[in-house]
Amino acid sequence: MTAADARCGLFSGPVGSALAAAQAQARGAALRAGADRATLNAVAQRAAQKAGAVACDSTDIDAAASRVRTAFEGYAKLIKMDYPGDVSAWRADRSSSSTGARWRLTQDTRFDGGRMVFGLAGRAGANRLMAVANFSDGAQPYAARLVLRDVNLTLGPYLDARGDSLDRLPLTRRLPPTGAQTAYSAEARSRAGLDLLPKDLKTGWAFRFPAEAARTLSGLDPREAVMVEFLFAGDATRRAYVEVGDFAAGRAFLQTASR
Repeated sequence: MTAADARCGLFSGPVGSALAAAQAQARGAALRAGADRATLNAVAQRAAQKAGAVACDSTDIDAAASRVRTAFEGYAKLIKMDYPGDVSAWRADRSSSSTGARWRLTQDTRFDGGRMVFGLAGRAGANRLMAVANFSDGAQPYAARLVLRDVNLTLGPYLDARGDSLDRLPLTRRLPPTGAQTAYSAEARSRAGLDLLPKDLKTGWAFRFPAEAARTLSGLDPREAVMVEFLFAGDATRRAYVEVGDFAAGRAFLQTASR
């Protein structure tokens, strides 16, 4: 039905976005269950071929679209969604704000010596990819980098199971070796405002990453992890890890609010 919507314009913005979010979530669930990308791509191709073979004004398309509208109209009105992962969860919130920026899609993680909130923040919809971090010793990073798998150098995720089940694999073992990584440097750094700090923190540092980084993150396997490196004077580095999970589904869910 997503393919049919792309061809025929069957649904309003909210319902179309809800359908796209559900598609992304279903794809992530299939990958976590062991389906390979080639199989899922073949399913998508067959769906596009089937949608292309039926007239947009046919009775079959109209009946199927009506069922989708009924199923997704309620879903499209949801304001908040949680997307559990193997290790961490994404929390989405598309409520409106006229007073300032707020987190839209977040993953909250603690690491050695600090805490980080990572995700999308802005006034509405899916906006800027950001990391806000607090360091227990008051350290002040001068830069940050988002490190992830280079999709141009690899054929799929690197999951270093070594006898462990994949669903219990630590995030540190869900990144490829250095030679298969790429990175996006933060394009802005500032002290974090209270609007983006967790309620139990008073200070922190905010880093904004390029829009391309969010698009790349959306295309990764949900079982993977990415790493945020905070750089300090004296060549010191501290690392925080984020599970890719259903980032793509959460991002699609948010985009309903911007239509």
